[in-house]
Amino acid sequence: MEMQQMSDKESSNMRYRHARMKVQTAVLMSRGGEAHPTDLVDISATGAMLRRPLGWRGEPGQTWILDMVFGHDLHIHMEAMVARVSARQIGMAYTLIPEDKQAPLWELLGGYADTLEAWTDD
Repeated sequence: MEMQQMSDKESSNMRYRHARMKVQTAVLMSRGGEAHPTDLVDISATGAMLRRPLGWRGEPGQTWILDMVFGHDLHIHMEAMVARVSARQIGMAYTLIPEDKQAPLWELLGGYADTLEAWTDD
């Protein structure tokens, strides 16, 4: 069996991030008087990827409140900053997780909470 080696270009683009867990749930993102219902694409220990709502006109650097409901008994309300925006998705980085929601979030993430995964900018 032959091992494939990465080119120097591929290895220089390689980075690590907290592993993302695919989970589907509704999210309400709000800022001031503006609110947009959307869906969670995935979640990690440091942020969440959301489906970009129609009509959303936010931009990187803005802070939004995210309300997520998991199952019947876990409601997570947190503050997050827009880190990346594409035509279909919004990458959010947590800026404030209330103390009483930190342990439930880590329990939800399970092994994803402290696992890193490789990724590239390509």
